[in-house]
Amino acid sequence: MPAADDYVVKPFSIEELLARIRAALRRYSPGDALPSFVSKDLAINFETRQVTVRDRDVHLTPKEYDVLKHLVANQGKPLTHRRLLQAVWGPDYGEETDSLRVVINQLRKKLEADPARPKYIVTEPWIGYRFQPPRVGTDKLAARKK
Repeated sequence: MPAADDYVVKPFSIEELLARIRAALRRYSPGDALPSFVSKDLAINFETRQVTVRDRDVHLTPKEYDVLKHLVANQGKPLTHRRLLQAVWGPDYGEETDSLRVVINQLRKKLEADPARPKYIVTEPWIGYRFQPPRVGTDKLAARKK
């Protein structure tokens, strides 16, 4: 049985209650299982919560995993700091960008070949972050140039 991860303090508005219910349903709905992400050096199985980087299993903290999952679910789209914070930490968060930066930094250290020049978790200046899947043609182009 899942544990509670949110609560509402009285008095509360019906809009606040409905927003929290919708957020909980998004987080725990079995129909929203993400397909696995697989690239040359990164594999993420969302069903088993297994992350493999360059053929090595990598352990992620629950927050790291949730941030990564949200980024991959919206791959290619820039996500604001606020949206990521509220999706992972809850609706009462949005201004705590330092917490998000720490998690992104840790993810980059664990996933990226060169964390200083990330190719998966890209910073969108003044906006937030984006998960950038590798372009299919770029690996073939790079191989031809060699």
